[in-house]
Amino acid sequence: MKLAAIILFVAMYTIMIIRPKWRTYVAAITAVIFAAAGISPLAGIPSAIDWNVLMMISGTMVVVDFFIASKMPNKIADYLLDKAPNVMWVTIFMSLFAGIISAFIDNVATVLMVAPVGMAVCKKLKINPVPMILSIAVSSNLQGAATLVGDTTSIMLGAYAKMDFTSFFWMNGKPGVFFAVELGALATIPVMMLVFRKEQQPVSADVFTTVEDYFPTVMLLAVVVTLIIASFIPGKPDITNGVICCIIALICIIRNAVRYQSFQDSAHALKSVDLQTIILLASLFIVIAGIRNVGIIDDVANWIADVGGNNLFLLYSIIVWGSVAISAFIDNIPYVATMLPVIQGVAAAMNMEPYLLYFGLLSGATLGGNLTPVGASANITAIGILFKDGHDVSMKEFARIGIPFTLVAVTAGYLFIWFVWR
Repeated sequence: MKLAAIILFVAMYTIMIIRPKWRTYVAAITAVIFAAAGISPLAGIPSAIDWNVLMMISGTMVVVDFFIASKMPNKIADYLLDKAPNVMWVTIFMSLFAGIISAFIDNVATVLMVAPVGMAVCKKLKINPVPMILSIAVSSNLQGAATLVGDTTSIMLGAYAKMDFTSFFWMNGKPGVFFAVELGALATIPVMMLVFRKEQQPVSADVFTTVEDYFPTVMLLAVVVTLIIASFIPGKPDITNGVICCIIALICIIRNAVRYQSFQDSAHALKSVDLQTIILLASLFIVIAGIRNVGIIDDVANWIADVGGNNLFLLYSIIVWGSVAISAFIDNIPYVATMLPVIQGVAAAMNMEPYLLYFGLLSGATLGGNLTPVGASANITAIGILFKDGHDVSMKEFARIGIPFTLVAVTAGYLFIWFVWR
């Protein structure tokens, strides 16, 4: 069964990369085969699907639809165009803006909030939105590891290692992983300047958009603030963030219906939920659960520990770069959950504090998703947004941004963590 799971898994990702338009169908078919063959037991499928992520995406998409209709993204786009000298710097500003937000809320929610602004900028300039939206997505993935509340993997590490919010900034008299991530973010600026060096078209905002309804903007900010507050609540249900996003979406729907005495806009907002993205993510959750169920993730984790042996630098390097490679294809949540106890055991055997290896795992596993279009939920969401707007994203287009961005950011963080925490 393990061999069959590996073959199906590799075949699925190969087809998804070669035929981007088939991604949803291929993932769904593979998930059905996994369930039918018992690789992903039927009884475990409901718990395998991350309902929190799916609810967050659905709820935020509804709020974002009202946000777009309010023309606030156009107003923000006008401001960016007024401040940036050319298209290259608009793209860089958008990426850094997304990264700052993603340090405090889930990266999928960040993409859903910032991408409409990027789309508005590109439509004003009449340029291809693919590079900008992909830059927003990969930047969101990077900054998720900066704080305790930025990503699920950060929350998992904090809970497992009994770290609090400040531990990511300063711990045991040393600068925390936040500074490693920010160093990586700064290192990506020259990369983006190189990648977008030809985008020198001057930009300007001749006419500023008028926003008549600020309520959707307030609700979108409420999503951000509420998610941050919720992150400090101990023992909260796993679907808390998803429920928050759905409740705020419901508030927007009801308020809009009462104000305009019509459900037309509300119906349009509900239709904005990208079912293809939802189905793709749900299918991948089922497939990854099967991969974990047959022991493949455990095998990989144990292999990393065995190869590293007693050589700390080698072990650290394998954990970082192995996590990058693995997370490019496997959801980082089950991988990190598997690796945390492995790392703790290895650190105990070597009679050392585990934080060097913990931070290496977090940085590698979080950033690894930027190597492929399907390596992170934020990437899948961004590609879904582009697809709805009529743009297909090829592997080559994604690799042009994702690979250099990942390699530079990981290298910067990798060196920082080693020299500070060894």
